[in-house]
Amino acid sequence: MKAAAATAVELPPRYYLENFQRLCDTVEAQYADLLHDEERGWLQQFRDLPEGARCLYLRLASRVGPWFRLERLDYPEIGPLEEPVLVLEVAGFLIRADRLEATEAGRLFTRVELRQRFPELLPAGRDKAADIASLALWAEGAGEEALLAACAGSDVLVAPTRLEWMGLLQLLFFGNRRQSLTEFILSDLGVARYYPYRLDRAHRLFPDREAVDDYLACGALADLYAELRELEDNDGLLELARLLTGVRVDHAASERRWWRLFNRVARQLERLGELELALALYRRSRLQPAREREARVLEAGGDWQAVVDRCEQILAAPWGEEEREAAARILPRAQRKLGLSPVTRRRDNFARVDLVLPRGDERVEVATALALSSEWETVHYVENTLVNGLFGLAFWDEIFSPVRGAFHNPFQAAPADMYEGDFYPRRRALLDRRLRALECANLDEELVAAWRRHEGLQCRWINWRFLSLPLLEQALACMPAAHLLAMWRRMLFDPAEYRRGFPDLLALGSAPGDYCMIEVKGPGDALQESQKRWLRVFGEENIPATVAWVQWLDD
Repeated sequence: MKAAAATAVELPPRYYLENFQRLCDTVEAQYADLLHDEERGWLQQFRDLPEGARCLYLRLASRVGPWFRLERLDYPEIGPLEEPVLVLEVAGFLIRADRLEATEAGRLFTRVELRQRFPELLPAGRDKAADIASLALWAEGAGEEALLAACAGSDVLVAPTRLEWMGLLQLLFFGNRRQSLTEFILSDLGVARYYPYRLDRAHRLFPDREAVDDYLACGALADLYAELRELEDNDGLLELARLLTGVRVDHAASERRWWRLFNRVARQLERLGELELALALYRRSRLQPAREREARVLEAGGDWQAVVDRCEQILAAPWGEEEREAAARILPRAQRKLGLSPVTRRRDNFARVDLVLPRGDERVEVATALALSSEWETVHYVENTLVNGLFGLAFWDEIFSPVRGAFHNPFQAAPADMYEGDFYPRRRALLDRRLRALECANLDEELVAAWRRHEGLQCRWINWRFLSLPLLEQALACMPAAHLLAMWRRMLFDPAEYRRGFPDLLALGSAPGDYCMIEVKGPGDALQESQKRWLRVFGEENIPATVAWVQWLDD
């Protein structure tokens, strides 16, 4: 990390107000044409509020509520809260409670406070769930208004309103429901520094309001699904599934969210034995593992010809590596059921070295690296960090190129579609041109220059704590460009799957081509599918790799 980024930064007292204003300004610049009159009016009304009232609203809106005890609120940068509360109430940004549910009482008040208010109703020695049940029973008779009066006394319970519009603004800014205003803080503190990729209206995620509303509708149904799972409401799940079979997926901004929801609901339907409904949803999805799961459901039902047809379709045009491997495993079973002769899969025969090492306190990978260090110039424990980091440096400009729907806000470490199946197809011309340039380039100079240029900037492919310049230079001195390019081409085919499974160790010699990638397995360990996948690639491309099988000396 550069020294400037490590310098302590003190945020201004009302930093969150400045950040929200930046968010609103960006949303208006990008999406003013998509906001309804009521939403634009709310935004202007918020801006017209006194600064203290705006600060209090943002403080409450960013916390878990909905209700807050006024006497428990203390924000030194705002000062006394009576006036901001009154201003927000009059403007409709805040409401006061006129009743209180038992569960909310349990959240807002400590057990000690509740027992002070209800000494006979809530005896000591019980858990809080029992106390809340007693409060609920008491409120059934006395009323929730009485429960509020008994619990709050002179305190006031308040809640911010119109949070759905806050959520809309954050969605339009971030392009997802995952990120929040915390991203501004991390950036302001220098904890996270982002590459200045281009953001403009021509590449915005939502082209029209219908796309926004569709995204929100999908999010609401995803939340409903999570709630139904938590409640184990299978009847509700079936009703949701039937609803999803008729949903129209018309907008690029939300189609993958719909497909993921179809897959999740269908998988749960499988577990419930609702196979026909599960198949209907899988067939609506264009996202892994929909076709694989469809093949497995058909296999469970004994529809062998349909299994063969689906697997052959997958193998002819796979969506990703995991799907291709699954189809290759399922297809022979179905072919045998039909009396056909399946293609025999070649057994893996990976190079191996057997080691017997004294047991120590260090990890088995570290012990193996130490044991092999006498045979090599250096042995590094790299796992997924090295080749992923080299990939990020080699394709930095292409990763951060302006593509519609890829970048929604200034706080992204990768494009939104980085791990999707169409990452490469959407940038085919750019990436093919870059591959041709890398074939002719001096990779040592090219990647070292990229490291110096981008060091410390957020990139999902690069862990700067581990990708040091000395490691980079040593690796590039030994690893031939042809080997790196072969690995990168595989990674471009399926970035999600090929970003994992790399061998634990990189052993380096003293000359170009003198190196080996070593996967370490301790007693009882087995190779994972992602690791086998890379070992097969290494075999096909003549990339030196082996598996070190370790036993402990005292076992």
